[in-house]
Order: sequence, then structure tokens, then C-alpha cells
Amino acid sequence: MSEYSPPPVVRRIETDRADAYAFEITGHIAAPDVENAYGLLEAAYRQHDKIDLIVLIHDYEGFDWNAILTDATMLGKTNALKHIRKYAVVGGPGWMAGAIAVFRPFVSVEMKHFAADEADEAWAWIDARPRPVA
Repeated sequence: MSEYSPPPVVRRIETDRADAYAFEITGHIAAPDVENAYGLLEAAYRQHDKIDLIVLIHDYEGFDWNAILTDATMLGKTNALKHIRKYAVVGGPGWMAGAIAVFRPFVSVEMKHFAADEADEAWAWIDARPRPVA
């Protein structure tokens, strides 16, 4: 077994608000990564009826289509619609902004895409900040 473990694709970022959640996504997204993220969100929903969410995407390398078509992922998306107030996406591939614009009128979640260099604006939009790492 190797001593080297690659960093997680989905990493939670602590915030200065109990009901604001943040994730950083780096690299290629596979089904276990999506399930991990939705598991973390499910825990958040048990603590807070409504949350704000920011996802920062770096060095995006695509995703496995089967990762977004599983029963667990579909359930996660349905629950997200019930519990997320604001959803900010920072960075990611060029098509991300268009996808958010297409879905925005059909969901109750306030969604907004920010360019990779607009992270500060995204944090301000959800009215939260990342908690400094000790």
C-alpha cells in the first residue's frame, strides 16, 4: 500500500456561518465523490432546514456520467431543492454558467455562477466567509 493518498476531489471548507456550507472540487468527479458531497449535505439538512452553498471548482477534469445518474444522486438533487436557499458556483468549465442560467427559472433555489476570479463576490453573495485554517 502506498503512503501517498491523493487529495479528495470534494473537500469541505469550514465557513463563518453554521448554515453556510462550502465545497472545493478539484479534478475528475466520480460517483463516490458525488455521493460523498450529498452525504455531507444530508448531514447539513438535519441541522438546518435551509442552507446557503458555495462550490469552488478548480482544475476541472470532467465527471463520470454515471455519477449524476444514480438513484442516490437523484435523491440528493431532490433534497437540495428543498433545503438550499442560495447556491453559488465559482469557476468550472465554460458550459457551467449556461447550465445554471437554463435551470434557474425552474427551481426555487437562487443560483448564480461566478468566474474563477470572482470568489470574493460569490462569498459576499451568500453572506459568508471561509473560516481561516488553524
